[in-house]
Amino acid sequence: MDLDDTDRAILRILQENARTPFSEIARQIDMSSATVHDRVNRLEEADVIEGYHAQVEPKSIGLGISALVGLRVEQGREQDTLDRLTDIEGVQEVHLTTGEWDVMMRVYAADADALRELMFDQIAQMDGFSRSQTMVILGTTYDSQELPIAPDGN
Repeated sequence: MDLDDTDRAILRILQENARTPFSEIARQIDMSSATVHDRVNRLEEADVIEGYHAQVEPKSIGLGISALVGLRVEQGREQDTLDRLTDIEGVQEVHLTTGEWDVMMRVYAADADALRELMFDQIAQMDGFSRSQTMVILGTTYDSQELPIAPDGN
């Protein structure tokens, strides 16, 4: 789908606040609410907009520790491993990567004991698992899900 400047403006507004009413988007881009509604529907149907989500503070729901985990997987077992990792509670992101690690993940756990259990009792026991490196996140200074949406032609 080719995006024009109006589509890109709508996406920037929705990324900043997905709850922005169509009437407010229409006011900001000088367009009717009905047209904004139609454009957003078109962006959703084309899977440009994949969904709307509430961003929850992990500590507020008892997830006091997070970590980045690199996994080495037996050759030819990558897809099976990716599929099984997504079923493990606490696994937030799973990425097939190049470089030293075949898979990079972000995981959340209640505390160090729960993280150890996640790593040793669940992930390390999977068929195809070779080795891992866990890097506990001590703090996050920047975390954005917003993509840089430049005007058309840039």
